[in-house]
Amino acid sequence: MASLIRDRDGEGYSGSLVQAIKFDGETPGGKVVGHEPIVGCCLKVGTMTVGMFTTRDWWMTTPITEIISETEEEVRFRTGNSTYTLKK
Repeated sequence: MASLIRDRDGEGYSGSLVQAIKFDGETPGGKVVGHEPIVGCCLKVGTMTVGMFTTRDWWMTTPITEIISETEEEVRFRTGNSTYTLKK
């Protein structure tokens, strides 16, 4: 199960759903273009079903501006306003 963690405060979400979403202005809600961080896309991490014990089902970043580092276990990346770590 993947975990998305915002570096500055530890906020984020864990789940089996990982989607790179490209907002092109044509597809309502954006288009899923991958399942890992991609520059220019937002990253959404969450659950496939409605969260039963929480008030949210997913976390989505603003568009990714830079991939800082990548290993087999995790990817660190920067958005316009935050730095995140995705643990695979």
